[in-house]
Amino acid sequence: MTTRTPDTQSATHDRVYRALRSRIMHGEIAPGQALTLRGIGKEFDVSMTPAREAVRRLVAEGALFLSSSGRVSTPELSNDRIEELAALRALLEVELASRALPRAHMALIDRLQSINMSVAEMVTKRDAVGYIRANLEFHRTLYLRAQAPAMLAMAETVWLQLGPTMRALYGRLRRTEPPHYHKLIIAALKAGDEPGLRLAVRSDVTQGLRLLVS
Repeated sequence: MTTRTPDTQSATHDRVYRALRSRIMHGEIAPGQALTLRGIGKEFDVSMTPAREAVRRLVAEGALFLSSSGRVSTPELSNDRIEELAALRALLEVELASRALPRAHMALIDRLQSINMSVAEMVTKRDAVGYIRANLEFHRTLYLRAQAPAMLAMAETVWLQLGPTMRALYGRLRRTEPPHYHKLIIAALKAGDEPGLRLAVRSDVTQGLRLLVS
């Protein structure tokens, strides 16, 4: 039997954590879906310890819910919780976009247009997970220009908590085209229009979520 050093154990735990985090953020796991340490360990071919550590980390980030009986699942968000997270997205992401605007060069705008084509492709394919992944890449690419890592990390934690809910939302929206507000975001960046950019980002990150609580 291979003896794992502390460094190896840490790397193993980090691998499991990152893989689960990505799945949750991109809506690959439905709201309220149960996960077991045994199942995680078997899938990633790891012992219970790194599986437990990865789950503990994700519970601390609000990506997973641990019941009093020890059941681990993705959260099923209440209307109040969805509204709270939508409000956080509006606050954080509008500010990130505003800070990114002075650093928005044509290469960034070209990159956002390219990503938006990927978003459109995922809509055509009716690929919910691909759509969520491309949509978040669009936002992350813009916000990286803000050079505000603490704020971006907070936004990503909100995306993580919303991931399973976004998958449910996509099923309800039945999208036939990419988000209209992405085009407005790109147009505002081209024009250097900060009020227009703030409005477009706020609308983009809140409009869909409002459908879930209406």
